[in-house]
Amino acid sequence: MGGILNVDELDRARLRGLGRNPALPEDLFLRLIEHPGIESWLRSLLIAGRTEWTDEAFDALAAHPDPEIRADLAQSAGSTGRQRARLVDDPDPRVRTALAVGPEDRHEPMPDEAYRRLATDPDRRVRRGIWTLACLPDEARAVLDTLEDPFAARPGESGPPEPRRAEPRVLDRAEVERLVRSDRPEDRLRAVRDAPSPPALGADPDPGVRLWLSMRPDLTERERAAIDHHVGGDDRLPVLDWVRRAAPETLDRCVRSRHVGLRRSAVHNPGLTPEHVAILAGDPDFAVRLMLCEQYDDVPPHLVVRTYLEAQGRVLTPHRLLRHPAFPRTDLVRYADSPRWEARAVVVMDPTAPAELIDRLSRDDDAGVRARMAGDGRLSTERALELLADPTTAVWAAANPKLPRAVLEQILVAAMAEGSHRPVTSTS
Repeated sequence: MGGILNVDELDRARLRGLGRNPALPEDLFLRLIEHPGIESWLRSLLIAGRTEWTDEAFDALAAHPDPEIRADLAQSAGSTGRQRARLVDDPDPRVRTALAVGPEDRHEPMPDEAYRRLATDPDRRVRRGIWTLACLPDEARAVLDTLEDPFAARPGESGPPEPRRAEPRVLDRAEVERLVRSDRPEDRLRAVRDAPSPPALGADPDPGVRLWLSMRPDLTERERAAIDHHVGGDDRLPVLDWVRRAAPETLDRCVRSRHVGLRRSAVHNPGLTPEHVAILAGDPDFAVRLMLCEQYDDVPPHLVVRTYLEAQGRVLTPHRLLRHPAFPRTDLVRYADSPRWEARAVVVMDPTAPAELIDRLSRDDDAGVRARMAGDGRLSTERALELLADPTTAVWAAANPKLPRAVLEQILVAAMAEGSHRPVTSTS
């Protein structure tokens, strides 16, 4: 058994970047992943961060005796759908559950047959994972629809049964009147949600009650506008089930509604037409545009760029938009002199950007811009090594394909050493 990794912050940064290096030889990658002393969180990060897998490397980890490694592999967005499908018969349900849930980042889907197999898996944890997928292939969804209860335990399965969600109960007139007169906002809110017709609460002192009332399906646009309600740009709203399941005519009204709550929910309706997508792409509400980018691949490229820039500081993972299929890969050099560092940083994604520009931006005043340039193969080896020595850019520079194998090996040796930090230098 090897020693526990004893790495300082610079070593950790280099290791994280090393896992994303497209030029990292497979033998070095597998040597790192299979090292008995590597922390599990770092190993998971390296597997998840791998941007491309050869069949040989994928199969080597798919056959690893540790199910945690196989589960990490099942959620690697850099793998192909056919590669991940090889785990559909894994003997450990934790691995199959991870496969059903899938990678967090955008990824290539598996073949339909793999989803069908997971949809009928003998373990209900796996079935639950596949059921909760937002974008499930039609074949797998059709299989689930034929099951009386896709989460029910089967003979021989252990664990408590899955609770069923109770159907909402329609309130009678007496109950509605009692709830409307209540001093408790939660009672009046229940009246708003479950009454068979809109209760007279348009002037309720509680803003939450008024907001929910304004989002009922049985109101006209004029009636909604007459209710004093407010939704801030960063306020969270639930997805309204009646909008998500709305028929085409109702959906069209929701897309064109002046009520932002209806427009946000409309994004989640699978019946959106190209015209609807175009309308919502120009929506003044940031959340509508963000969710549209998250839900749809076929959106205008300018929308993805605009949303990415607006998302800075407002959402936890704005970087995911950089991997959106519609994110433009040309004409990004025009952002090189933008006053916003996030805009200058996307220049590296433009394959037509000259090496001189990438080098200039690698010396930008903002560390975020320098970091994004550090991993680009248009930099010279000498500049990549300079950035590798800088703690603010080391994690990105370690992913630079220009780094010599000797340097990559030094990073591994330094990380696996049981002593003090060993500097990584170039070799002549």
